[in-house]
Amino acid sequence: MQFFHDLMPSLRLSKWAPTVVRKHLLKEETESIESLCAMMMDSDGEFSSLLLAERILNAYENLSASARLDFFTLLKIDYDIDVGAIKTAVKDYESDPDARNLMRVTAASEPRRQELLRRINLAPGGTRRLVKMREHLLAVMRDRPELDRIDTDFRHLFNAWFNRAFLMMEPIDWTTPAHILEKIIAYEAVHEIENWSELRRRLEPADRYCYGFFHPSMEDEPLVFVEVALTDRIPRGIGEILQRDTDTETPDNPSCAIFYSISNCHAGLAGVSFGNFLIKQVATSLKLRFPHLKTFSTISPLPGFRGWLERQAGERGEIATLLDKFDAKAGEDLRHELEKLAANYLLEQKNSRGKPLDPVARFHLKNGAILERINILGNPAEKGMARSLGTMVNYVYDLSRVEDNHEEYVRHNKVICSSSVRKALSR
Repeated sequence: MQFFHDLMPSLRLSKWAPTVVRKHLLKEETESIESLCAMMMDSDGEFSSLLLAERILNAYENLSASARLDFFTLLKIDYDIDVGAIKTAVKDYESDPDARNLMRVTAASEPRRQELLRRINLAPGGTRRLVKMREHLLAVMRDRPELDRIDTDFRHLFNAWFNRAFLMMEPIDWTTPAHILEKIIAYEAVHEIENWSELRRRLEPADRYCYGFFHPSMEDEPLVFVEVALTDRIPRGIGEILQRDTDTETPDNPSCAIFYSISNCHAGLAGVSFGNFLIKQVATSLKLRFPHLKTFSTISPLPGFRGWLERQAGERGEIATLLDKFDAKAGEDLRHELEKLAANYLLEQKNSRGKPLDPVARFHLKNGAILERINILGNPAEKGMARSLGTMVNYVYDLSRVEDNHEEYVRHNKVICSSSVRKALSR
C-alpha cells in the first residue's frame, strides 16, 4: 500500500493553489451546491475543477437529509441525457458513419451526471467520499426508486474505477497496523467480533488466515475481506471454527480451507462485486502455499430462509407448526423436515430473474461453487436462529470446475448441487 501512497499522493490544495484563486473558489457558502455544479461543468481547467470538486463535496457533506434528496433530484433532471442530441447524432451517423459521428453518438448517449461525478472525483479523497454519497443515494432509493437512473451512473463509474486490475490483495494478521484491524472489527458482517481478544483468536493462530482487497484511491480502507481456517474436514457448524481450541485442536496436516466469513465493507459499493475475485485468488494462493489442500469450502449463513418460512406459514399449517416448535433441541423428525424445506428454498424458489431467493446462495453459485451440504443447527446461537433457524450451508469451490459451474448458472440458472442436497429435497 505504501508504494501506491507514494506514487499517488493526495493533492492538498493549500500547498500549491495560488492564494487569490484559492480564496475565491474555496470561500464557503458563497454559492449553492447547484451553482457549484454548474461552475464545475463550465470549467475547462484542471486546476479550477480540483478546487470546485473540493467545494462541492464539502457542500454536499453539510446537506441535511431533505437537501440531499433535492440534490439527487437535481442530478436526475438537470444532468440527464439530451434525447434530442442523441437523435441528431444518430441521424448524422446513419448518413455518415465515420469516427467523428460515432464519437458524437457516444458523447450524447452519456448522461452529464457521469462527467460531473468524474470531475468531483478529482478532489482529495474524492473516491471515498463518492462511495459515501452513493450509500446515501441507495438509502433514499428505498422510497424514491425513480432515482435508480442516477445509481446506474454510479455503478458504471465504480465498475471502472474499482476494476479488478486496480485491486490489491493483502494479508491481514495480528501484525497489521491497528487502524486497519479496527476496521476489520467494525466491518465484520457475518460473525461479530466483540473485542480485540476475539480478533486475535481469528488472526494469530497458525491455521487462521485473513485477506483483504484494497484500492489505492482509498488508502487503508479494506473493500472486502475473507477469513479462512485450515481444517481436516468440512465443518457442519460455525462452532467448529469459532469455538475450536487452536492450541490443542489444530490439525497437523490440514486438507481443507474453510471460508467462514466474507464481509463487504462499504454499503456504497453494493453491486460492485469483489468477493468472487478474492475467494478465487485466496484459494489459488493457499493452494500454492499448502499443496496438500484438497478442498475449498465455505460454512455460510442462509439469511433469507426464516423470512421465507414465515411468509409461507400463513398458508401452510405444517410450516407454522415447525416455526413454533423448532429450537436448538429439536428432534430428528423436525430436523429432517427443516432440511427438506431448506433444500426446496435453495433449489426451487426463484426471484423474478430465475435466480435463487437467497443472496448468499446467488453469490457463491454465480462464482462457480457447488451447493454441497445443508447443515441443520449449524449456528444455534440467538442470531443464527433468528435468521435461519440455525441452518447453515457448505458451498464447495472445485477449482477445476468453477468456470463450467459459473457458465451453467449464469446461462441456464442451473444450481449445481450434491446428491445429498437432492436427496433432502425428495424426502
